[in-house]
Amino acid sequence: MRKVLGTVTIFLLLTGVIPVTATDRWQPPPGTTWQWQLQGNIDTNKPVEVYDIDGFDAPDSKIATLKGKGIKLICYFSAGSWEDWRPDADDFPSSVKGNNNGWPGEKWLDIRNIAVLGPIMEVRMDLCKARGFDAIEPDNIDGYTNNTGFPLTAADQFAYNTFLAQAAHDRGLSIGLKNDIDQAVTLEPFFDFAINEQCFQYNECEPLLAFIDAGKAVFQVEYNLGLNKFCPQANEWEFSSMKKRLSLKAWSRPCR
Repeated sequence: MRKVLGTVTIFLLLTGVIPVTATDRWQPPPGTTWQWQLQGNIDTNKPVEVYDIDGFDAPDSKIATLKGKGIKLICYFSAGSWEDWRPDADDFPSSVKGNNNGWPGEKWLDIRNIAVLGPIMEVRMDLCKARGFDAIEPDNIDGYTNNTGFPLTAADQFAYNTFLAQAAHDRGLSIGLKNDIDQAVTLEPFFDFAINEQCFQYNECEPLLAFIDAGKAVFQVEYNLGLNKFCPQANEWEFSSMKKRLSLKAWSRPCR
């Protein structure tokens, strides 16, 4: 894995795409404990180091409670899909809205149009920063592998994802790579940690070792597998893995 990372870094340098160098930005190491809750009343009593919660919906009181405990906070928002219930939903022109992504009220976005989407996402990052979050989780940033309604390419996704990383870092925020397994190795230098769903179920976890090899956490969940089916390997790799339900409420069963 180290040889692969070295080759990728040399390629990026030669092509003029330079990975961002971490300064005093928060970068969670492998094995960091976490809780991921996007629905329901936030349970602030999980014995973990990190909470990943909704950037729009999390109450100020819950944020204050978690920060008072010294817990790092990740701000969830969707960067690759339009959601009709968000307060900024009207800011998205119809030209950037594509096919439904499988969830009610959501449509894939045309991530090629950074001129339109970039300012919207930057405002969202500013909101995360103002609310006291340490990092962001931009969801749905693997549209090029889905039926979005747009002819998205891997290069389009790489450009959008690195834009998001730079914008987050400009604000002093860390950023996690959400899924996008196929580009995990090439995007690792630009991101501070990874967040993954179901890589053990689909036997596609190994690219995420690029993050572990670089000293960065891999926050990972499974929905359908029993703990005994993925935790032994997850623990060996130092993944921060747990079992969750799709509702992403408070319930969780960590591997350690």
